[in-house]
Amino acid sequence: MNIEQARFNMIEQQIRPWEVLDPQVLDLLFVVKREDFVPPVYRNLAFADMEIPLGNGQMMLAPKIEAKMLQELGLKKTDKVLEIGTGSGYMAALLAARAEHVVTVESRPALVDIAKQNLARAGVTNVTVELGDGANGWPQRGPYDAIVISGSLPTVPDALLKQLRVGGRLAVVVGQAPVMEAQLITCTADGIYNTVNLFETVIPALDGVAAKESFSF
Repeated sequence: MNIEQARFNMIEQQIRPWEVLDPQVLDLLFVVKREDFVPPVYRNLAFADMEIPLGNGQMMLAPKIEAKMLQELGLKKTDKVLEIGTGSGYMAALLAARAEHVVTVESRPALVDIAKQNLARAGVTNVTVELGDGANGWPQRGPYDAIVISGSLPTVPDALLKQLRVGGRLAVVVGQAPVMEAQLITCTADGIYNTVNLFETVIPALDGVAAKESFSF
């Protein structure tokens, strides 16, 4: 496989057609080597328009979803970012390239270790990988300028919104299959939030969240 040709095709055929046109985001997709964050057995699928299994029932999101979320967050070099659902560390690496610091929270110890190794190998030094349940955010490190949830939620918990600074943005996929909506929620003033629907999609639930929800009958 010609890796660079495959990367170029991913950007031109999957990501650009999804209205990801921010040149900084597109450039970053060339710089951060997605194939280094994919399990070795799936390396030849690194640039495919699909979710990639990470083991433990977890998935790496399709490239266009990650790129679109990154673009919509509109990160600045001074931003402090929270990611919930580290997975292989790829999204954290993308976020880190645009922000000052990223805190990423993963509930599975095996994935924490993999993400740390992947990030270290990629030379990413401004990411802190935490082990824990981030379904309600990670307030001990907050507040944040941006939060991204790398798994769907049935609804957005208030606890998560409260961790946004004024001007802060939350990128999240909300709903239940087969109907989910990617949203950008901005804290416009203390306790005031503006929600914009970005696109319809279906992605796996955030680890552990769907199971919890089913107990509420």
